[in-house]
Amino acid sequence: MSGSMNRPKPGLREPLAGKPLLPNPTPRGRGRKREIGRLLLGTEDRTEPEGDAMTKRVAAGARESTIPPTMKAAAIDRFGPPSVLTPHRLPVPKPGPHEVLIALHAAGVGSWDGLVRDGSWRPWGQKAPFPIVPGTDGAGIVVSTGANVRKVHVGDSVWACHYSNPKGGFYAEYIAVDAGSVGRVPEHLNLLEAGAAPTTGLTALQGADGALKLKRGESVLIVGAAGGVGTLAVQFAKLRGARVIGTASSPEAAALVRLLGAEAVIDARSPDSIRRLKELVPDGLDAVFALAGGDGLERCIDFVRMNGRVAYPNGVEPVPRRRPNLRFLAYDGEYGPTEFAALARASAEARLQVPIAAEYPLDRAATAHTRVVQGRLVGRIALRIGEEGVVE
Repeated sequence: MSGSMNRPKPGLREPLAGKPLLPNPTPRGRGRKREIGRLLLGTEDRTEPEGDAMTKRVAAGARESTIPPTMKAAAIDRFGPPSVLTPHRLPVPKPGPHEVLIALHAAGVGSWDGLVRDGSWRPWGQKAPFPIVPGTDGAGIVVSTGANVRKVHVGDSVWACHYSNPKGGFYAEYIAVDAGSVGRVPEHLNLLEAGAAPTTGLTALQGADGALKLKRGESVLIVGAAGGVGTLAVQFAKLRGARVIGTASSPEAAALVRLLGAEAVIDARSPDSIRRLKELVPDGLDAVFALAGGDGLERCIDFVRMNGRVAYPNGVEPVPRRRPNLRFLAYDGEYGPTEFAALARASAEARLQVPIAAEYPLDRAATAHTRVVQGRLVGRIALRIGEEGVVE
């Protein structure tokens, strides 16, 4: 998929002045790339039979009735501020032939979810009926599978990602989602960490491996290194043997970025940033991974050596200004079986840490959205589903 989506404009600022990315994985369900237009129109898999018309497989010895008829969810009945996101009780979705039903333990919360909530971005189409359940990613246990699903099984611990799931988003106790949008959780991650990682992890890994193709010994500056994508990008770049320099604007954020593997951390907003870069890489940077835009980013790009690379996910604004003799690589992430397998592999090799800025129970999703709006997050916000308590 290459830039055909009309992307929403993120409103959350990362540590660098400017607008952050909207991580935008493009689906590759059942081994084929899908058209983003179909996703935005909400037409994917609409014609497939579901419910009693298909054969569901449930856990050995368990009765289908163990899956309740209704579930708790955080949903909106109109577009608006965080307060419109309220607790609902909705029917548990029934998986179609190519879908799995997941009992969710956690879901990630991103600035793009706020754009769904306020109506700025409508991935289910302009006339999608209310209530709308937001959420692009999460993790849990598979409790039922469609008749044509072969590689995902009841009882599997899985993470999943979908930007316009026809049967609703991840802010719920259950989600029915295409099996091609699901992967197995690496053993070292718990389900809370896994629920906060798919969208950001896929975006980070595909930037490091696919767009920049980082090699051992190369220097890379990760701009926005303390954010949800940046914290994971630091670890994947380190895994590939790169010399990682990160940007962060607070002592707490800088300490975390160093802990995750960065050789050094600078404040890109500071006029002193270029002097620091000259000390760290006198011959210039090999690459910049831009996860936030603005004047600080532009100053850093000026320090990239000739024929160096600048990669950024579509959604970063302002878009980096092009220069001669540099390669600028805008990309969309993708999700699907191949992509999830690569993410699981890299996560296990790196012993990936998923920093959680704060976690909230499902019935406090509105509070989670308010926290995202406030910005200056170190890591990612997560919803803990089915459990009480909040950790900040």
